[in-house]
Amino acid sequence: MPKQFPLASTGFNPFGDLIGLSFSQCEKGFSRCSLQVTDRLHNPNGVLHGGVIYSLADTGMGGALYTDLNEDESCATVEISIVYFAPVTFGTLTCETKVVHRSKKIAVLESEVKNDGRLVAKAVGTYSVFRASVQKGRT
Repeated sequence: MPKQFPLASTGFNPFGDLIGLSFSQCEKGFSRCSLQVTDRLHNPNGVLHGGVIYSLADTGMGGALYTDLNEDESCATVEISIVYFAPVTFGTLTCETKVVHRSKKIAVLESEVKNDGRLVAKAVGTYSVFRASVQKGRT
């Protein structure tokens, strides 16, 4: 049975909370997440840091794949290739992600990141799928 992804995920994804990332949709092999661009996320040149866009795509991929995992499975990023098409200085970033391929041990996902509807980046990621282990007491 696939896992359910909590859309109201405060505390579920602390790094996502830090950058203001939230999910609006997570269904079988698909996710949509977004964040508001703020000055705190800019690089020294006054544009959005590329790592924020990368993080949005990576987290979106994790969310989409999470909905395709069994209760005893987990996943981890192996690699992500991203192409940036345009700088971002303000507005809302939205990332739509879909699972392109899923086998027992590997998954490939694709994300499109838009800034107020304009395509600004595209990413393809490979994820490892493995049996989850319970790790209590880790912080």
